[in-house]
Amino acid sequence: MSSVVVIGAQWGDEGKGKIVDYLAQKADAVVRYSGGSNAGHTVVVDDVAYKLRLLPSGILYNGKTCFLGNGVVINPGVVLKEIQTMKDKGVDISKLLISDRAHVVFPYHEHLDELQEAALGCNKIGTTKGGIGPCYMDKYARTGIRMCDLLDSEGLAAKLKIQLDAKNAIFTKIYGSEAMDYDVMLKDYLVYAEALRPYVTDTSVALEEFFDAGKNVLFEGAQATFLDIDHGTYPYVTSSNPTAGNASTGSGIGPRKIDHVVGVVKAYTTRVGEGPFVTELLDQDGPGHKIRETGHEYGTVTGRPRRCGWLDAFMIKYSARVNSLDYLAITRLDILDNMESIKMCVGYEIDGKAIANIPANLKVLAKVKPIFEEFKGWMTDITSVRNFEELPVEAKTYLKRLSEVAGVELGIVSVGPNRKQTIVLKELL
Repeated sequence: MSSVVVIGAQWGDEGKGKIVDYLAQKADAVVRYSGGSNAGHTVVVDDVAYKLRLLPSGILYNGKTCFLGNGVVINPGVVLKEIQTMKDKGVDISKLLISDRAHVVFPYHEHLDELQEAALGCNKIGTTKGGIGPCYMDKYARTGIRMCDLLDSEGLAAKLKIQLDAKNAIFTKIYGSEAMDYDVMLKDYLVYAEALRPYVTDTSVALEEFFDAGKNVLFEGAQATFLDIDHGTYPYVTSSNPTAGNASTGSGIGPRKIDHVVGVVKAYTTRVGEGPFVTELLDQDGPGHKIRETGHEYGTVTGRPRRCGWLDAFMIKYSARVNSLDYLAITRLDILDNMESIKMCVGYEIDGKAIANIPANLKVLAKVKPIFEEFKGWMTDITSVRNFEELPVEAKTYLKRLSEVAGVELGIVSVGPNRKQTIVLKELL
């Protein structure tokens, strides 16, 4: 038996879906433990791209049990659409389990998300406007509606009335927006409830059975370390804890059940939305533009162009500490195939003096300058390489330096989007 947590070590979009999909070959269960439909994974199997928002990446394997844990917030319309899409593509979703303790996203959450973001103006967070933040707000205000409530028609009717009355007062009196219709919303969600009923259970109990039976369990994080509400570049973060510690809380299992933590690292850095980005490349037609176009760096959910920059290994060192990373899984190394020269940030400095840690205060972080090391590019196609030793020496030098700065062993190197384009240095499951 082995259990592995896979987390993003940067700002998301690192290719966690591909790594989880690969590792899921040997897993008996795959567990999503945080976030909502604001997360996007693209997994390529036999040159077919599957775009996932709520369903765990392991859903693409028939026979694997996939969990949406209590730490996830569920938009019923989104997850049902995904389920239908998977069915249409011949994917078996009969072993999908959804926690009865997971909170439910409603249209009033989405509307409030839009209104709040618009009101912030130039100080906007850059959310996907999917209602994720407002849903977590209700969760922690102890006024949320959970999946178990959704399946209780009388309870749902009563709780929805209270919540929508409160939200409509905010919409009309604070934002000058129209009120939302209770009867229409209740009718829609009663339909959702019946469609989702077969999948809803106490997933903590179900997951414990896998551990008792000595099965392999894979935990899939959404978003990433620097979007963590506690450990990320606050306030430009998500509304939950994508870091490894929440794999326990967000799925209902004890922390001693976790054996290894893998940090997924894109071979360069990207982020979506607002906030600081120390190694960002602002050029119009230079390496930043080249990385974006070569890597098709546009959001899975929103289609927004991602901000691109050189790899920040100092960030990965931070991620290693807060997540207890055992191994790194490097993705998208092939996107750098045609770069004559590549830079890596190995430290930060302020006013010419190196600093030991990443500052929490964004005013201080705005003063940071990256300390770069420059590497010769390998200028060759590596997508067919299947052994680490067969990589160009320049690529190996680049990867080994990242491992050295981060203080974490290399575990996986991905050289393309397909499952087969994966170099494994350490078997984890």
